[in-house]
Amino acid sequence: MFILSATPSSTFFTSTPRVSLSFLSSSSPTSSSSSSSRLCSVSVRFGARRPVFPCPIHSMKVRAMAEMVQDKDSAEKNVAYSGGERSHSRVFLDASTEEELLAGIRKEREEGRLPSNVASGMEVLYHNYKKAVFQSGNPKADEIVLSNMAVVLDRVFFDVEDPFVFSPHHKALREPFDYYMFGQNYIRPLVDFSNSYVGNISLFNEIEEKLQKGHNIVLMSNHQTEADPAIIALLLEATNPHIAESMTYIAGDRVLIDPLCKPFSKGRNLLCVYSKKHMYDDPELVEMKKKANTRSLKEMALLLRGGSQIIWIAPSGGRDRPDPHTNEWFPAPFDASSVDNMRRLAEHSGAPGHIYPLALLCNDIMPPPLQVEKEIGEERVISFHGAGLSVSPGISFSEIAAACGNPEKAKDAYTQALYNSVTEQYNVLNSAIHGKQGLEASIPSVSLSQPWN
Repeated sequence: MFILSATPSSTFFTSTPRVSLSFLSSSSPTSSSSSSSRLCSVSVRFGARRPVFPCPIHSMKVRAMAEMVQDKDSAEKNVAYSGGERSHSRVFLDASTEEELLAGIRKEREEGRLPSNVASGMEVLYHNYKKAVFQSGNPKADEIVLSNMAVVLDRVFFDVEDPFVFSPHHKALREPFDYYMFGQNYIRPLVDFSNSYVGNISLFNEIEEKLQKGHNIVLMSNHQTEADPAIIALLLEATNPHIAESMTYIAGDRVLIDPLCKPFSKGRNLLCVYSKKHMYDDPELVEMKKKANTRSLKEMALLLRGGSQIIWIAPSGGRDRPDPHTNEWFPAPFDASSVDNMRRLAEHSGAPGHIYPLALLCNDIMPPPLQVEKEIGEERVISFHGAGLSVSPGISFSEIAAACGNPEKAKDAYTQALYNSVTEQYNVLNSAIHGKQGLEASIPSVSLSQPWN
């Protein structure tokens, strides 16, 4: 919803006070509790207060880009420093009503501590999230909205005050504030689990067994929304929590610099790259972006060399978009060079590697803009809806290469085989969710289930 962080030294917090933040989420479908919502507490320690000053989007973008190509030692020092939580305004956490929460946004904007475009985005996000959660029919929707949005706005404002700098390889921040659970509990109320499905759950168990043996797993997937990582984790948390929490996502730079997206990105393991779709948006930054991508590839190679890694990548280079004529959604075509780069990295890591095609359907929950946008700050349209996830057996490049004979043709054929599998799985999920066929949409190669029931 959405880059390297060193763990802060424990001595940094020895004399700092502890503050407890709580927020609500609709109960997980795996919970034995009969209540419709639960209170989730996250403990945060704050240090010395720092000066507050405006942080325009442009300056945040330039800083983030510059930091991504700095030398490694400097990056680690900066990230360790940024990882600590410091005290800041509690205007959002102390709000007890919707009016107070929205008034807090206006107050911080008027006093110059919150850029106008960020403040506007926060307000729109609040109203869209509220509408979506109320669609669920949850009797405690008002409590969930107020509690969750208070924490989200607090985290966004916190980053405006003290911008977090991502490095090429970012490890999910789980303490002193658990950004992973923060993201899970924010997205959970938006998922209609009664109309959600997982395809081939046995293969996820197979993947987990391979990870335990030291193998590397690469998931070649379509990409639909900023919430994809949370959706994947929510649909797997009942059966494969290790996969859900340990997965590393190949992430575009936009999730590292958009103020409303950054807090959610902090909670995921990320390897950061610049997408081809935005490579030439600014000609002056092209070389910098290419150097950053080269460094990220080196980070990825080091990561895979250690084994037991599960990497998610969208070889299309961006989110799916609906057909402009039919308004039908479908997986965006895969880029053969992206597939081949990832395959070669996995094959030359020294550990056994496996590539699986993964399909994801969740565009209704947080659809992207209809067209690819160059500017940061898109409106977040949000809905309560079912979602789907499916994986198919791994596909061997060597078998396809042997059949093709020509190495270049083999790369294209392999990419097409992966894409065809993702499309087939996606169509099954689409029939189950949008076609209202449910479990009956299963086919011999895609067996649907609802493992949380």
